[in-house]
Order: sequence, then C-alpha cells, then structure tokens
Amino acid sequence: MNPFRSPDTDLPLSHALILKTALLTIGYIEENGPIGLTPAKALKRYFVAWAAEAFDWPAYTVEYLYAVNKVLNEHDFPPLVILHEVLLSAKLARHFKGTLRLTDLARQLKSEPARLWILLTTHLLFVVDHSPYTRSDEPLFGNWDIFLNVINIEAQAAVTEERLCAVLYGGEEEDIRHRDFKLTASLYVHVLRPLCWAGLLNEHRTGTGLNRRDFYTKTALWTAALKLETDRHLQPMTRH
Repeated sequence: MNPFRSPDTDLPLSHALILKTALLTIGYIEENGPIGLTPAKALKRYFVAWAAEAFDWPAYTVEYLYAVNKVLNEHDFPPLVILHEVLLSAKLARHFKGTLRLTDLARQLKSEPARLWILLTTHLLFVVDHSPYTRSDEPLFGNWDIFLNVINIEAQAAVTEERLCAVLYGGEEEDIRHRDFKLTASLYVHVLRPLCWAGLLNEHRTGTGLNRRDFYTKTALWTAALKLETDRHLQPMTRH
C-alpha cells in the first residue's frame, strides 16, 4: 500500500524522530567518515555513545541509558537498532569492509526532507520486522491498511491501546487492559511505536505503575502526509 500524499507536499516534520536521527547520522558520517562495525555488524560503542546524546530520544535519554548500562552497545539503545535496520533496508547506507557507509541516495535525499521521510517511514512501517522486540511468538493479525484506517477514526481525539485492541479484535477494554498484556504490547511494538517514531502519532502517558495509561493522538503530520479511505468519515474537530 502507498498511503502517502505527494512527497512535494510541505510536511510538518518537526516531530519525526526517524528523520531527525537519520539526518544526524548522515551528517556524522559526512563529517567523520564511515562508522565502525563490530564483528557482529553492530555499530561500535563510540558511535552509540555519540548517538545517545545527539539523538536526545524521548524515553531513551542519556541519563536513562547509563542508569542501566555501564557502557552502551547498539542493542542497549533500541531506537538506534531500528534506525540502523531502516537505513540498510532503504538503501541509504550499506556495510562495507567493517563499516557503515552512506550511499549516493542518502546524499541525494539529505536536502529533500519530505522525500527522505517518506522513504524512511515506508521502511519503518511496512518493511522492517519488529517481531524480535516483542515477548510473544504470536503474529499480530491485521495489516497496515486496516491499522491506519482504524487509527484515523479512533485517534481523532485520543485513543488508548485497549480501545484500539477492542475495535480491531473484539472484547471489553477493561478486560484487555488487565488480562491481555501480550496483545497490547504487540500492537504497541508493531504499530503504535513505529507511528510515534515516524512523527505521525503523539504518545501521552498518565499515571505510573499499574495505574499508567497511554493515550495516542494524531499529529499535524498525519493529516498532511496520509491519504486514507476513512478520511471521508471524519468530522471536523470542535475546539473550545
């Protein structure tokens, strides 16, 4: 599927973390040269340490990362793991002689942020396999056409993971919240987190521990970038 409007559209990209961090990585390589890889083809620690500070990723701050790790390897910083996969999948970077190097496509798109964002987001949502980051071996049933069109309606104001699971798979929201942790976690990892990292959804957290609730709202980028079948069913937002 291709839900994106023309890449020539002027898109509000300020919340798109995947674009921000891709541009930072491209800039780093242009300034410092290729990034070294470990024998397992992970990014070397010196770059992980730089990225942790430069990316300033919400929920993965430098303070948080070093609170649970004495030194940072790539797998300790999940957003960097995903970014690395996306850059390779989108052919914006490649492994060569023990390093991560830019491709000509990355250099070309560096000055075309809308086109670069669409390429990155296409691979983040539709190509990269997020299942290694779940605790369940069960696949998440559904497809992106369904997910995007349902969220388009449900997140017009604000929606929880439990509400989306109830709409997509049936059941009562409270039952899902208290008993079906695997389903909500799988929806988060496969769908909601990538949409947040792409800048299409905002995540709002309230409470702590068992009382924590997560709400999701569409960003201005969602409306500007996506063209969906359910758009015709949306009612204008009432603002007071």
